[in-house]
Amino acid sequence: MKTIFDEAVRAELIARIQLLSPSHQPVWGKMNVSQMLQHNTYWNCWILGQGTHTYKQAFLGKVFGKIALRKMIKDEQPFDKNIPTSAQFKVTNTTATNLEPEKASWVALLKAYQQYSNPRFIHDFFGKMTKEEIGVLVYKHTDHHLRQFGV
Repeated sequence: MKTIFDEAVRAELIARIQLLSPSHQPVWGKMNVSQMLQHNTYWNCWILGQGTHTYKQAFLGKVFGKIALRKMIKDEQPFDKNIPTSAQFKVTNTTATNLEPEKASWVALLKAYQQYSNPRFIHDFFGKMTKEEIGVLVYKHTDHHLRQFGV
């Protein structure tokens, strides 16, 4: 199973991020490439514990979270297209930005997983997760959005 904690996997994802350009259009979904980069930067800051984030599991997550997590990370199957995202991760600014600083931020965040330690982390739906579960989830989330833009 691929995980963000594997150096070769991180390198492959970073190489794919470097391919992104303003001309990339989504294969599915509503985000433009700039929004996708901002979404991933914010999302990874949340996982890594950078910035001010509240970690609390939603009620529905307490009921269904662990079942959904196991289903999502049980094998190499990529995430489905158009899976819902929590409101806190939706980027509403549709103005295109300079992609290079956002790409550099995302790459730096992926590299930070080399020293991952965020014992406060609680996923808003899945709840408390093991480091192994986090590693697979981060890989799959990153791969999902890169596939969304054809890279």
